[in-house]
Amino acid sequence: MSVRDAWEEEAANWLAWARTPGHDSYWRFHRDRFLALLSPPPTRLLDVGCGEGRLPRDLKSAGYEVVGIDGSSTLVQHALAADPGGDYRVADAAALPFEDGTFPLVTAFMSLHDIDDAAGALAEMARVLQPGGSLCMAMVHPINSAGAFEDDEADAPFVIRDSYFEERRYADSVERDGLQMTFTSYHRPLQAYTAWLEAAGMTIRQIVEVEDSTAPAGSRWQRIPLFIHLRATKDAG
Repeated sequence: MSVRDAWEEEAANWLAWARTPGHDSYWRFHRDRFLALLSPPPTRLLDVGCGEGRLPRDLKSAGYEVVGIDGSSTLVQHALAADPGGDYRVADAAALPFEDGTFPLVTAFMSLHDIDDAAGALAEMARVLQPGGSLCMAMVHPINSAGAFEDDEADAPFVIRDSYFEERRYADSVERDGLQMTFTSYHRPLQAYTAWLEAAGMTIRQIVEVEDSTAPAGSRWQRIPLFIHLRATKDAG
């Protein structure tokens, strides 16, 4: 089963998880730091891996014109139901249904590590960007996906038992506050993403390593980054 199919199977669980305000990292501390990477509205943008549409809805409220694509037909249906006037489409991130240079801005918020062909997806995002346009993406930090804390104590050691450098697929099943979700994703080293960006004619402009700033001082996720935000621009010519 592909990761794309795994997310389609979890669509109902993700809908409940993503639409419970304050439940996950998006609501707690993640979204606003990501939005700070984006060029200001009004701007037309493509959101790759839009899911049920919470980021596009927030982007539209901020004044952006948004096209959202996702590989899950169920999640796209829910995105349309929540935003009937929105532009949401089922599409493969590695075969985007747009002409070259269509968008000045592309976002991929917490989706690239859930895409089977990440190299192809980054090449396609670069292709549909206008020269000088920006790609802004957020991912699970590769350090995070490479290892785990040994226990829940604030001073618990963080241990990487398998190779950081080898790509591998993993699934994390989480239950919190009565909600359940299995996250199926890929661990890939950071150098894989930067090499794919370079091959696609992109230049990295900004990297932000995101910790849990809402947790008490000295907490585990203030010692190891949870996520990474990255902004890259498409080279002219």
